[in-house]
Amino acid sequence: MRIKLLFVFAFVLSATFTSNSKAQKGPDLVAGIPVNYDEEKVGTYTLPDPLTKSNGEKVSNSEDWTKNRRPEIVRIFEQEQFGSVPGKPSEMRFDVFDKGTPAFSGKAIRKQVRIYFTKDTVSDHNMDMVIYLPAKATAPSPLLLALSFSPNSLVIDDPGIRPGTVWKDGEKVPATRTAFGKVDVERYIANGIGYASIYYGDIEPDAKDGIRYGIRSVYLKPGNTQVDLHEWGAVSAWSWGLSRAMDYLETDPSINAGKVAIQGASRLGKTVLWTGARDPRFAMVIASISGESGAALSRRNFGETVGHMTDTSRYFYQFAPRYHQYSDKVNQMPMDSHMLIALLAPRPLLLQTGSTDYWSDPKGEYLAAQAAQPVYELFGLKGVGTGPFPDPGDDSMLNTLGYYMHEGGHRVLPEDHEVFIRYIKKHFDLDTK
Repeated sequence: MRIKLLFVFAFVLSATFTSNSKAQKGPDLVAGIPVNYDEEKVGTYTLPDPLTKSNGEKVSNSEDWTKNRRPEIVRIFEQEQFGSVPGKPSEMRFDVFDKGTPAFSGKAIRKQVRIYFTKDTVSDHNMDMVIYLPAKATAPSPLLLALSFSPNSLVIDDPGIRPGTVWKDGEKVPATRTAFGKVDVERYIANGIGYASIYYGDIEPDAKDGIRYGIRSVYLKPGNTQVDLHEWGAVSAWSWGLSRAMDYLETDPSINAGKVAIQGASRLGKTVLWTGARDPRFAMVIASISGESGAALSRRNFGETVGHMTDTSRYFYQFAPRYHQYSDKVNQMPMDSHMLIALLAPRPLLLQTGSTDYWSDPKGEYLAAQAAQPVYELFGLKGVGTGPFPDPGDDSMLNTLGYYMHEGGHRVLPEDHEVFIRYIKKHFDLDTK
């Protein structure tokens, strides 16, 4: 099976990454599986209690949560949905090939790092990270690290970035175009926030047979061509790469490694949620349009379902094989998305959605945040409240557990970045003068 260019996803870009205000409800069948968009047909469901431990006892306080219940839930997601993630490889090394170059008319300092995952520096097992820091910073800078669908050279308008590559026919080839917009890094720099980007395809190809070429191939057992029942899917592989980026950030004295936020959209929104859950070094998560198997409740029959995610013609490779048993048995899952959200407590988490992105169920994300709120309350922190589903553009819920929905569909809009900046400044206690 051949790996196509990673810009061509299984979903149709024209349908999912548009910004018009029309309802993006899509077909009634996907992969032969019915899709419901009628609130009256959602049905009833009962969510597992995140504050009830496996022995039946209730969590009594934040210390009990952190010491006892939280590890239980992490193991559940490892075993049942994402798979276990290996640790830091002993032979990993960093090549800082751009040690600090003025960028954006001198407003920023650009650094570029190639992270070699294995001792073999000739192989494709490496990842480029570009970092921009405010040139006028007098102390280590807070940072937003974005996991991107496109190589760095296509995400940011800066000719000084090393040209990126994408996968084609099982090997990396030069990247020449992107189906996604560029990020205005200067707006972050102007607010005293650094910005970094890595390309998810550097870590693992987004394809059914990507395990043959990506980082998971290094960890396969001898003779295996696919992961075992509890092993990791592609989401965990991309998450693993984010942790390796943090390994570098902790070594850079110009970066405040205690104030690093991560952001990703769609399947990469799922990835940053899982990363924040399993790697507490990340101080904040901004999960955009993460939808089914991300922040949206799976038990809520609306839009995409676990059945769609695990269908062998679609995204089954993104998850641990064990997750597939729940394709038509979601009510038997020992977890749901509210428990994944709860794992971020007490760190700030912003769920960003789109009002017409029905496939990803923005209301399901909001209800999940409400169900996770009791865990944040253990720490005396504020969540989204108990009110009705908000209107698009309502920015009153940028709390520690926050929610923001733009008017539009399945994408990150330019104006969403202004909300991200406000959220970062508020919860990283940056000077807002």
